[in-house]
Amino acid sequence: MKAMVLEKPGTPLVLKTLADPRPGPGEIRIRVEACAVCRTDLHVVDGELDHPKLPLIPGHEIVGMVDAVGDNVDRSIIGSRVGVPWLGFTCGHCPYCRAGRENLCDMPLFTGFTRDGGFASHVVADQRFCFRLEFADDPVAVAPLLCAGLIGWRSLKKTGDAKRIGLFGFGAAAHIITQIAIWQGREIYAFTRTGDISAQRFAISLGANWAGGSEATLETVLDAAIIFAPAGELVPTALRAVRKGGRVVCGGIHMSDIPRMSYSVLWGEREIVSVANLTRADACEFFPVAQKAQVTTHTVVYPLERANEALDDLRRGRLNGAAVIVP
Repeated sequence: MKAMVLEKPGTPLVLKTLADPRPGPGEIRIRVEACAVCRTDLHVVDGELDHPKLPLIPGHEIVGMVDAVGDNVDRSIIGSRVGVPWLGFTCGHCPYCRAGRENLCDMPLFTGFTRDGGFASHVVADQRFCFRLEFADDPVAVAPLLCAGLIGWRSLKKTGDAKRIGLFGFGAAAHIITQIAIWQGREIYAFTRTGDISAQRFAISLGANWAGGSEATLETVLDAAIIFAPAGELVPTALRAVRKGGRVVCGGIHMSDIPRMSYSVLWGEREIVSVANLTRADACEFFPVAQKAQVTTHTVVYPLERANEALDDLRRGRLNGAAVIVP
C-alpha cells in the first residue's frame, strides 16, 4: 500500500510503499476513499501532542470500503462503506467507560496518533469503533463529518439552549456546526483571525449573523461561545463576550496557554468547559441531524502525495472548509 508516514514530529511526512496491513481479530481492513485533514493531525505532526506511535500514518477522518476482515467479524460487512473516527479503542472497564463516558477512557487508542490512520491507501481499524455510512454517496463530502463534525456537535451540545453563539476560529468544525445551529434556529457570530476577510465572507455565506476579527467588540451579548482555534488568549476574549451565566466551550485537543486574567472576567457565574474526544453515541446522534439539516461540507481535495501541502495550508490558514486527502 501507499502511505504518508511521520517518522519524527516536526518533519514532513514521507511517501512510502508498505505491505498491505492484515486485520487481526475483531478488525476490518478498509480501502481508503477519502481522509479529511484535522487540526489534530497538525498538532501530531508538529509535535504538540506527546507520545505518538512512531513511525506513524496520521489521519482520523476516514471514509472507505471494507475489503477484508479478521476473525470474529461478520464477513457480510465486506463491500460496505464505513467511517473511522479519532477514537479507535477503549478499554470498556475503567470508571469512565462503565459510566458511559468512553471519550475519557483511561487506556484509549486514537486513530492517526496511537494507531495508524488514513493518510494511506488502506487502514485497519477495530470494527466496534467504525460507523456504517449507508447514507454516504460522496466520500469526500462525508469525511470531515468524522471529526470536525463530531467534535463540533459535542461542542454545540455543551452550549445547552444558547440562542446567540460565538464561534472563535472558522474552519472545518465551525462551518459544519454553523449550518446545524442555524437549522436549529440559533444565531451564529463568527470570529476569525484579524483581517481574514475570506473566512468572514465564508461565514456570512453560510448564514452567520455577523463575522469579524477576534478583537472586535460586539454590541450583541452572546449566550455562549465555542473556541475552535488553538489559541488560549481567546479564552478571556470569549468570556468578555458572553453574558452572565454564559459558557465558553474549548473544542480542541490542544490549546496554547490561557493567559492570566482578572477574576472579574469569569465572575457572574460564567463557565469554561472543554470537550475531549468523542463517543460512539455522538455519531448516532449527529449523523441523522447532519442529514436533516442538509449539511454541505466545503472541501479542497489533495492527492495522497500532497498531504504535506494540505497540512501546511491548514497551518497557515489558507483553507475555507476542510482539506481532504484522496489516495
